[in-house]
Amino acid sequence: MERVSTGIEELDRKLSGGYPANKVTLITGIAGSGKTIFGIHFIYKNCLEGKKCMIIATEESPEDILYQASLLGRDLTSYYESGQLIIQNIFESRSEIIGQTRYGFKPESLNLEIPNLIELIHEGTECLVIDNIGTFALRISIKKLRDQFDALNYMVRKKGCTALLIMDESAHNMTYQLAEYSVYGSIHLLVRENSYLGKMERYLSIPKMRSTPISPEMSVFEITSEGIVVRESRG
Repeated sequence: MERVSTGIEELDRKLSGGYPANKVTLITGIAGSGKTIFGIHFIYKNCLEGKKCMIIATEESPEDILYQASLLGRDLTSYYESGQLIIQNIFESRSEIIGQTRYGFKPESLNLEIPNLIELIHEGTECLVIDNIGTFALRISIKKLRDQFDALNYMVRKKGCTALLIMDESAHNMTYQLAEYSVYGSIHLLVRENSYLGKMERYLSIPKMRSTPISPEMSVFEITSEGIVVRESRG
């Protein structure tokens, strides 16, 4: 199976070369666990390789994303300005609608459907990040959510995209982790105390990655000024 680099060397090794090409991988975790940064690594690496990339952002502005990437030594500005990287700014549209709703507009205007995101994907996009898809998951029934995730996965694959869906852990748990059943693979990020060292550490686990031999053990990772560094695995 063809692979697309994650942008993180150690993670590429764990995934037999990277994310499965033309498939959808889910990244979940609590706030501050590094989900968006995994997306930045993926986009930056594939911009470097000349691929057309896109971020659909629901919680951050393009300026915030570009600034965060620069702090990690991954300057996306030139790719954004040239049009090789497109950042679809749902964040501002969503904030504007919420503000309008408070002043008398109908709440129905907030009902954005997950499959409608496909209409935002520009032709020829090869690598896609949707961050945070949990924004859309809490307004619909569980049955409808499963149907919409299945539809999104099918349409993303049909477009030939390799995609990351980023979802906060609270939304993932509140929706009974249904998204995990639809996607080709998933990576879970967590932060917990290392009682031996007396400090908090970040971990990643790979509960699912089809067509890929994976270890059930968790790996420690760090977020440094040079980006994510994955350390040793721990049982």
